[in-house]
Amino acid sequence: MTKEKTKSVARDWAEALVVAFIIAMIIRAFVLQAYRIPSSSMEDTLLKGDHILATKYNYGLTIPFTTRKLWGEDLVPNRSDIVIFTFPGNHAMDFVKRVIGLPGDTIEIKEKKVYVNGERYKIPYEKYTDPFILSQGQGKVRDNFGPVVVEPGHCFVMGDNRDQSYDSRFWGQVPIENIKGKALIIYFSWDSTVHWIRLSRLGDLVH
Repeated sequence: MTKEKTKSVARDWAEALVVAFIIAMIIRAFVLQAYRIPSSSMEDTLLKGDHILATKYNYGLTIPFTTRKLWGEDLVPNRSDIVIFTFPGNHAMDFVKRVIGLPGDTIEIKEKKVYVNGERYKIPYEKYTDPFILSQGQGKVRDNFGPVVVEPGHCFVMGDNRDQSYDSRFWGQVPIENIKGKALIIYFSWDSTVHWIRLSRLGDLVH
């Protein structure tokens, strides 16, 4: 192979890699993004160590590295959506939770039971691990909370693992503009206790 052909092949590969990188960055910014679940707050829907893909266009498109929307400022999530959002208390952190309350909803928790607009809100994915009802101290809002009205432009979120979730009961409501995406699929599940793949967890998320 001549030097000219070698240079041409190298240039073609370099151009292809640059194009692939640009496409990957566009997809990551506007279409799909991968996340790893760091805690047990969404068990048994999402397990600690699960790797998921989230769509980034369901609630409008956000300008990368900001919370400003390119479009879709009026879009809101649906109740029961699993969303990834920038934690209001620390913008360097992303959380994943399930949407329970939408703007204007009244949320109340009585002895662990969740009520939305006065009606019992029970989903098959919720999980309780502590048989005790907390009624004193900072943790009492875990089991008895509200009633509160969800503010305009906000949503109320909770983890499916109710007794082990740090969520809107403790730190407040999520600005909808903070939502970065909607969980779509579990593409890889890693069991950190046995250091091996959870084959049974690969597949679509349960909604």
